[in-house]
Amino acid sequence: MSLDDANTFRRAIENREIVPFFQPLVELRTGRLRGFEVLARWQHPQRGLVLPDDFIPLAEANGLDGLLTGNLLRSVFAAAKDIPEHLTLSVNVSLTQLTDRTLSRHICSAAQEESFSLSRLILEITESALISNTHHVYFIANELKKQGARLALDDFGTGYSSLRHLQALPFDELKIDASFVRSMTQAKETRKIAAAIIGLGNSLDLVTVAEGVEDHEHAEMLLWLGCEFGQGWLYGHAVPADELPSLLAAKFFTPSVDPAAKHADAHPLRLEALPTLRLAQLHAIYDGVPVGLCFVDRNLRYVSVNKRLAEMHHLPVAAHLGRNIADVMPSVFPECAPYLFRALDGEASTGLEIRYPDPDPCSEKRTCLISYHPARDEADEVIGVSISVVDITQRKRAEDALAESEDHYRHTVELNPQIPWTAAANGMILDVSNRAEVLTGLTREQTLGDGWLQALHPDDLARIGTAWSHALRSGDPLDTEYRVRRVDGVWRWMRARASPRRDSEKKIIRWYGTLEDIDDHKKAVEALRSSEARLQAVFEAVPVGIVIAQAPDGRIVMSNPRAEDILHRPVVHDQTIEEDQQTDASYANGNRIQPHEYPLARAILQGETTNAEEVLFQRSDGSKAWLSLSAAPIRTPDNQIVGGVVAIQDIDKEKRETQRLRDLASAAEFKQEPLAH
Repeated sequence: MSLDDANTFRRAIENREIVPFFQPLVELRTGRLRGFEVLARWQHPQRGLVLPDDFIPLAEANGLDGLLTGNLLRSVFAAAKDIPEHLTLSVNVSLTQLTDRTLSRHICSAAQEESFSLSRLILEITESALISNTHHVYFIANELKKQGARLALDDFGTGYSSLRHLQALPFDELKIDASFVRSMTQAKETRKIAAAIIGLGNSLDLVTVAEGVEDHEHAEMLLWLGCEFGQGWLYGHAVPADELPSLLAAKFFTPSVDPAAKHADAHPLRLEALPTLRLAQLHAIYDGVPVGLCFVDRNLRYVSVNKRLAEMHHLPVAAHLGRNIADVMPSVFPECAPYLFRALDGEASTGLEIRYPDPDPCSEKRTCLISYHPARDEADEVIGVSISVVDITQRKRAEDALAESEDHYRHTVELNPQIPWTAAANGMILDVSNRAEVLTGLTREQTLGDGWLQALHPDDLARIGTAWSHALRSGDPLDTEYRVRRVDGVWRWMRARASPRRDSEKKIIRWYGTLEDIDDHKKAVEALRSSEARLQAVFEAVPVGIVIAQAPDGRIVMSNPRAEDILHRPVVHDQTIEEDQQTDASYANGNRIQPHEYPLARAILQGETTNAEEVLFQRSDGSKAWLSLSAAPIRTPDNQIVGGVVAIQDIDKEKRETQRLRDLASAAEFKQEPLAH
């Protein structure tokens, strides 16, 4: 029997020799089965299993592709009865089929015969099919979409890629060709292309599916780049319908490590995504900070999470990626939701205190200070929300402990004797220090009762009224800030704190509080934060390695990334030079440098400011490089040494080039010397 015989092929179709095989499609993050791609196979009586590349051209050349598609889909839809309804089936549509305006009718007819819901069907169209007969393709694609089917653009990037097709056709998915996936772990250029395709899909709200996922490294890299689904040999080969039960029961690979925590070879990957992803991926740089950081997209799904926030949530980083905040933190989301939506509308919210439930049922809730900032792209459109979380539980517990005891409260008043006041159980002021009149100009009599509200800033009245009413109802200590108009008309920030006094029956009988002027402190804190941010930016950006150590033990407290780049290893904080077993350097004469001889050690121990000293440094990989070290002590205003700083420059290339030129000059001089007579 020949494959070139059209009549033989027609009989093969009618005899159901063309059968569907099913290859699993898997969610990369969870390893859960998402559905199957259907692949046609000819069970040839003599030649065995024949692949589509050998018989699809025969069907198209003899006008049999319509008959083939109808029979094959009936087999697919019949087999789908044994597949759970939440799983999808993806079927390829050829160029010839896309010129047949009856295609959608045939597909609907086959689905109705087998009671198959077209909402489970995904039709894959290759880029090459969109080049010719564009009008027909657009008509048929939209007809299929109206019937409930979904559309996927297959083999994206391998044909005549056109963003016009993505814009004009109602695609739901974007499939990355296997050729990019298989080489992305070796070729940087291919990795960038894959990242660009994924970024494009994400920016257009298209589901991204990667073909050719063959090993764990492929899956982990794709997940880190933001891809959602994968298919390939890692998850299984295509199998006939009778082997579907084993695939449905299989457990597929789930990334067990946090891609952000992999070795240094993975670091460049984080910088290869499109601008829409780059901000999200920068969280890896901040993994060491004691602040929880994350980035969520417009659908409030985690795109990036740093280690600190993952620890606060008691979940691994990978358990966040791709999931909605409401799914990860369901008890906290209702309280956070208003501020998240404001951020998506372009409005930032900072310094919000939110109570987090602790995973340990025996533990109290944690209190966190949260800020939400909109993240914008180059067109100034909000693409997501940047969130920072600081755990202030210990501070809040300390404040609560002080407020619980009247003795502690009196001690607080004694330490901060600004403007003491007392109030009745209903909140009416009974007494206030005379210093209130000096501050506001209101007499004592004008301040009593609720007269003190006259001095408040109009914008703070509603908020303070709500906070005071809540404290009166609940008995919770009051701690709030607001602005008060001074006698000279200047508004100043004040902090009001109060705690209730109860009788033997736990009934509140008095409120005792203080009013503290914090205006200078708030301005100082704002100025300090601004200054620290500028200094930190300079510290990170300078092209010279910088290491700072404290006196007198020489323990390292700070270093910038450039220092680690030059040394080719991490700079271990809280470790002294003597404890650093990797430190090995020598002078130009070959003598090994002892720990106390390093410029940084001399700056701390002897207060010496050293000029640039050239040393031959041995890196962790065994290679040696010439470095220039300059150090200086850090002194207090009274000239006490509290630490030292060393600047590190990589002069290896210049040093070796200078030596090479000297050697060449010496050789030239030797050749020019006259021979002795």
